[in-house]
Amino acid sequence: MKNLIIAMTVLLCGFQSVTAQFNENPILNLENEDKKRLNWGYFLGFNQYDFKFDYNEYDPSAYKTDVLVGKSIGFNVGLIGELRLNDYFDVRLEPGLYYTQRDLLFPGFADENDAIREVKSTYIHVPLLLKASTKRLGNFKPFIVGGVSTSFNLSSSQDSKEDNSTGTFRMKKNTYYYELGFGIDFYLHYFKFSPSIRGVFALTDELVQDNPSTNAVDPNWTENINHMYSRGVFVNFTFE
Repeated sequence: MKNLIIAMTVLLCGFQSVTAQFNENPILNLENEDKKRLNWGYFLGFNQYDFKFDYNEYDPSAYKTDVLVGKSIGFNVGLIGELRLNDYFDVRLEPGLYYTQRDLLFPGFADENDAIREVKSTYIHVPLLLKASTKRLGNFKPFIVGGVSTSFNLSSSQDSKEDNSTGTFRMKKNTYYYELGFGIDFYLHYFKFSPSIRGVFALTDELVQDNPSTNAVDPNWTENINHMYSRGVFVNFTFE
C-alpha cells in the first residue's frame, strides 16, 4: 500500500506538470526523445492476479463446486528496452519481477486447514510487446500495447513429491500469456513518464494435479479441476 501511495503521488505530479502546458502553443519537452533508435528505462507498479478454472464437470448440488479465489495487491519492478520501428510503432521488451498472493478456498472441507491454500508466487515475467502510438499531441501521446509473454515461477513446487494432502499446492514453473493494454506517454522536462494498464491472460495450464489417492474416502483437492489459468491486471508507471 505504501508503494501504491507513492506511485499515485508521482502520477498526480506528472498530470499537474503536463496540464500546466495544455495551451495553443505548448513548450515541447524532450523534442528528440522519439527519434532515438533504442530507448531504455524502468518501471514500478502493482498487480492483481486471479485464477480461471476449467472443471471436468459442474453440478451445483455436488459435494465439490467452484473453487473461490481471494485476490490481493502485489507489486512489480523491472526494466525496459525499446526498439523504434517508425513514428507510430515500437517493439518493447519488459523483463520484470512480479510478486503476488492468491488464497484458494476449496468447498466441501469442514477443517479450515484443509479448505484454504495460500498461493504465493514470485514471477520473472518477460513480455515482448508491440506498442502503437498516436501522433504526439503537445507533451503527451496515447498508445495501445499488446503481445505475448512468458514467466518463470520462482515459488513453484512443480517437482515436489508432496501435494495438497500435506498442505502443498503445486503449480508449474513456466507459463505463457497474451497481453493487451493502453496508456499515455507524458513528456516532462527531464524524462518521459508513462502510466499504463494491461490485462494478462495465460495460454497454458498452470496446475499440477494432486497425487492419486490410494483410499477412496480420502479428499482430493484437484480431481474436479481440468485446467487452471492465471490472469491478472498490471498497472505500471514507466520512467524513460
